Amino acid sequence: MGSTASLTDREGRNDSLLSLSDAERDELWREKNPFFRPADRGSHAWLFLTASFMIEGLALGFPGAYGVFQAYYSTHEPFKNAAGLPAGIMYLGMPFSMGIQRQYPRLSTWSPVVGVLIMCLSLVAASFSTKVPHLVLTQGVLFAIGSSLSYCPCVAYLNEWFDKRKGMAYGIMWAGTGLSGSILPFLLEFLLGRFGFRTTLRFCAAGLVALTLPLVYFIKPRIPPQLQKKHINPFNFRFALSQTFVLHMLANSIQALGFFLPSIYLPTYARSVLGSGEFPAAATVLLLNLASTVGCPSMGWLSDHLHVANCLFIATIGASLATFLIWGFTTSIPLLLTYCGFYGLFAGSYTSAWTGLMRQITTDKTISAKYRCEDIDPVMVMAVLAAGRGIGGVLSGPLSQALVEHMLWKGEAYAGYGSGYGPLILFTGVTAAVAGIVLPWRYMGWIR
Repeated sequence: MGSTASLTDREGRNDSLLSLSDAERDELWREKNPFFRPADRGSHAWLFLTASFMIEGLALGFPGAYGVFQAYYSTHEPFKNAAGLPAGIMYLGMPFSMGIQRQYPRLSTWSPVVGVLIMCLSLVAASFSTKVPHLVLTQGVLFAIGSSLSYCPCVAYLNEWFDKRKGMAYGIMWAGTGLSGSILPFLLEFLLGRFGFRTTLRFCAAGLVALTLPLVYFIKPRIPPQLQKKHINPFNFRFALSQTFVLHMLANSIQALGFFLPSIYLPTYARSVLGSGEFPAAATVLLLNLASTVGCPSMGWLSDHLHVANCLFIATIGASLATFLIWGFTTSIPLLLTYCGFYGLFAGSYTSAWTGLMRQITTDKTISAKYRCEDIDPVMVMAVLAAGRGIGGVLSGPLSQALVEHMLWKGEAYAGYGSGYGPLILFTGVTAAVAGIVLPWRYMGWIR
């Protein structure tokens, strides 16, 4: 009788919980768990996501607009005809920066503030540059260090604040880069044309402080540092030895080799090949980034419902076809802008599928048993993927310079392929297509 009554009581309590609204359930949950906030819902979760969206947008969106700076630097002294700023530097330091912050979680409390201040300092220092190496060290390397410090807590804490809708949440956060990248090109074009690069960089530093420092308060963990699991080892990289991860990492690095090139070269291409003005040239980066604002949440939602290989295949093949069929045959600005929209939609959404791989690596029993992954930190999977992306991004700089330096096929082929940028277009399309091989690998049984 006692057990029957107990069962009836529990069923009654469950029925009463179902009759409560989300707000009432959240309040009841907080009463029983005073140190925690609910995941996937509640004002704290959404305020955190909003702040992360903004910080992501400025920390990564500014480097995403380097194509505008590249177009300016290449035509103005003292950097005329200089090579572009290296892309992807920020990603390289992610495993180290993320690992330190996960090992000593209290450091993450101050990391966003320190990161924002370093980013601002780097822009001010860059405004005094007189040689290309000065720009690389300040606007390139130093800014990347600051953005990594401010960005890592957003990535790490988002894994706590969202569970069932993790992919969608990461997609929304990463869409911040697209939104800021759609605004910054026009703003930078105006400032560079009106004031020059020195004053522009100082304006950007002041704006960065004003927009990001008030948001730092909301970048905080759902689980207080003193209550977090102690058995998690952020420097356990055994998962990186699994065949599934190695092949995904290879495809990820190959995709990064070509991914950054359109955002860097499209403004220059629009001016030098199609004869556009300053604002149509900046619009190429605007549309590319604006399209990724749509692509990132969409791919994040797909990663919550489809296998990661399917998601990555959609992103890479879409980008590859757009590059070959639209950019390659572009003869006008409207057609080039069409390409920017398609490329941003597909290629820009690529990283939003990473959450699917993070989930697979940390929950697959076969991988866990073989490589003893039971104590790995899930966000470190994403940090290592980011490093692979950084390697591809940094290598893409000198590779792209070699591809456009001699203007191969110029006047010998049709449209974009005969513009002198043909090898660059082909390289961008091929790297995206090769990265899509993860889906055939899955059906061949090479990845899980």
